[in-house]
Amino acid sequence: MTDYKILKNSYYDSVTLMSTTVVIKKALKLTELVMFMGTDMNKEMIKSVGLYHQEMDLALPNDLILAADMTEINPEWAEFVIKQLSSKNISNNESQKSYKTINQAIEAIHPNLAIISVPGIYAAHEAYKALENNMHVMLFSDNMSVEDEVALKKIGIQKDLLVMGPDCGTAIINGKGLCFANEVSRGSIGLVAASGTGLQEVTVIIDRYHGGITQAIGVGGRDLSEAVGGMMMLKGIDALEADKNTKVIVLISKPPHQSVLDKILKRLESIKKPVVLCLIDAKESKKMTNVYFVSTLTEAAITALRLSGVETPDELTIDQQMIGTLNTHKMQFSSTQSKVKGLFCGGTLTAEALSVIRPYVKVITSNVAKKTYEKMENPLLSSGHNLVDLGDDIFTQGKPHPMIEPTIRLERILEEARNAETAVLLLDFELGIGSHEDPVGITIETLQEAKLIARNNKRHLAIVAYVCGTEKDSQGLKRSEDLLRNVGVIVASTNAQASKIAGLLVQEGK
Repeated sequence: MTDYKILKNSYYDSVTLMSTTVVIKKALKLTELVMFMGTDMNKEMIKSVGLYHQEMDLALPNDLILAADMTEINPEWAEFVIKQLSSKNISNNESQKSYKTINQAIEAIHPNLAIISVPGIYAAHEAYKALENNMHVMLFSDNMSVEDEVALKKIGIQKDLLVMGPDCGTAIINGKGLCFANEVSRGSIGLVAASGTGLQEVTVIIDRYHGGITQAIGVGGRDLSEAVGGMMMLKGIDALEADKNTKVIVLISKPPHQSVLDKILKRLESIKKPVVLCLIDAKESKKMTNVYFVSTLTEAAITALRLSGVETPDELTIDQQMIGTLNTHKMQFSSTQSKVKGLFCGGTLTAEALSVIRPYVKVITSNVAKKTYEKMENPLLSSGHNLVDLGDDIFTQGKPHPMIEPTIRLERILEEARNAETAVLLLDFELGIGSHEDPVGITIETLQEAKLIARNNKRHLAIVAYVCGTEKDSQGLKRSEDLLRNVGVIVASTNAQASKIAGLLVQEGK
């Protein structure tokens, strides 16, 4: 049976709703559960899962819509949901004062930065208000028009304010992690990135070798497009150049539009500080004395550390002991097993893995690929060497992002284990603020089941994983890595190294 409830004027942010849905669904043994604010886009999502009722047409954006599909009648299900949401709200705010509007916050605490996480059609309005009141803006919201993004960023430049986003998931400002971020040390390296997990990856590697950061500025994935013109990347460069504490600058992005790259390179000509330019899957386009071009996040972190005076090992090297381990795994593969299946939570980590593994195989496909022949026809269907970003909209529409709630990936892990061609599973795990409270722990049982599925079918499954985090993160880096090693997972020290290991396990002649 299906049931629904509409709660008038009951706003909950998307992160709270996403992180609570799976827990409530499991507790009530519901077949399906959706919890959305009553925007038009969210109503369409509810329709897509078959739980829509015509009375939902009357719901307003500030109304909460609950809809459930259950095998047994439970008249108290909605009350349970409300109680859970209320308790989470209390827990999240017990040490904080809550404000209903930006104006209330301005009057009470005079903030200088606003984080905006509302439906995209409303985000621009809130961002304009924040900028009018001389606040920097971080737009976690996505689905904003490019016209609004350009207009907001032009205002930011005029007022000497940052506009991070839209769809900006990570930043660390004055030592405070915003949205998805890791606990890292302060230091002398400043970063600007058009990538959330890319920014996380570089900062945690810097922290691992006792380096530190000044600021980590996110700009949103669209900033380096031709339409936006890299406005906030350039603004971030200006800010770090002016910051006396920043000795080395790191820029991170997937390859930008050529016109934007030209602007960035032109700007870098006048900077005296060393700059590490990490463009995933791109080649060096111009020799510059103070600019160090790299193509992986690992190289970006290691280069920045060395420029700041910290020597580190080569994190891409595969030592003899690891080569022996890989040979042991390869000898156990059956005749049908030859493919790597990457199941990622981080989009940029997926793109980096694609770049690293490509030389080892004839053809590899991904839903983040830019080259036409490498694009997956359907990310829901596995065939050949595949690297899938499970944070893509096709997976998360109406469901939590896998960094918040790993259920999407757990199901896919078992699906790939049943696939006779699967030799290697390649996984990433993100620790830190905003992520699941124990992303590795909740996955261990599934990994054991996946290995058992392969064994029962006279196959051997190799699992390679990387944990993006620090020991200061609440989930604990060492604890997370140990959990994986204890069930026979090969644990790498960086995402690029994990990708190289996976590539070596399935290496093909060309």
